[in-house]
Amino acid sequence: MPTKTNNPNSIFKYEGFTIQSLLNLKAQSVYFGSPRYFNDPYDCAITATIADPTSNELQRLLEFYMTDPIVPTKVKKQLAKLSPIELKTHFVNGATNALKNAREIFLNNNGVTCFSERNDDLLMWSNYGGRYKGFCFEFLTEYEPFNKLRKVQYVKKMPTVRINSFIIDKDSNQLIDLYCTKSESWAYEKEWRGLHKKAGTLFTYESKALKAVYFGPDIENQALEIVCLILAGQNPDVELWQGTRSDTEFKVQFTSFTYTSYIEAKRKGLI
Repeated sequence: MPTKTNNPNSIFKYEGFTIQSLLNLKAQSVYFGSPRYFNDPYDCAITATIADPTSNELQRLLEFYMTDPIVPTKVKKQLAKLSPIELKTHFVNGATNALKNAREIFLNNNGVTCFSERNDDLLMWSNYGGRYKGFCFEFLTEYEPFNKLRKVQYVKKMPTVRINSFIIDKDSNQLIDLYCTKSESWAYEKEWRGLHKKAGTLFTYESKALKAVYFGPDIENQALEIVCLILAGQNPDVELWQGTRSDTEFKVQFTSFTYTSYIEAKRKGLI
C-alpha cells in the first residue's frame, strides 16, 4: 500500500532515449547507480570539516572512551596522559579519518537515484533529458521508493559535523545529509534523491506510481512512438505530454495528447 510522506506530491526523472532507459521503463524500475560516475565531482564525496569541539564535548568524549569496554586499556592510559589541546587534536584527527572512510565505503558500495521538482528546466533537459530528445517521468511520491526520497541541500561552503554526534551518538543522519548536500552551483536542479545500500540495483515500482510522461521538444517521432507502445502495453492510464519551447519564457511547455497506434487507428478507420 502507498505511504504518505512530506515529499512533494509528485517528482520528475529525466531520461535520455537510450536502450537502458527503455529497458528500465519496460521493467517499471528505477536504477540506483554509483555516485562515482556523477557529473559533480563533489557529489557524495564531500570532505566535511569536524567542528571545533567544546570543552564539554571533549570531556564527554574522554569519558566515552574511558568507559568503553572495547577500547584497550593501553589506549585508555595514553588518553589519560594527554593535555586538552592534545586530546582535541587526537579526537578531531580520528573523526576526520572516520568520515573519510565512511565516504569511501559509500562511494564504493551505495547506489543513488536522482529526481527533480521541475519538469520544464532547460538545463535539466539538456544535461539529463538527452539534449531535449529524451523524456521525463512523473512519479507519485506516495509509492515506494519515491516516498523515501531526501531533498538535496545546496550550500556555499563545505558542511561541518559535530564530533560527539558522529562518534558517540552515531547519528547516521549527519552522514546521510552529506550524501544529499551539493554546491549551490547545482541549485537549479531542485533535486531529491533516493539512496540504496547497493549500487547497480533496479527497484521495481508499482504501475500506478507512474503518473505521466513528458516528451522533450526535439524527440524523434519514432522514439516517441516506441515509448508510447511500451506504455500502452503496461501503463495505459499514464498521461502523455508533448514538450515545445515556450515563446514567452525560457522553459519547456507541454500539451496533453492521446496516443493511438497505427494498427488501432487503422482499425478505427482513422487512416
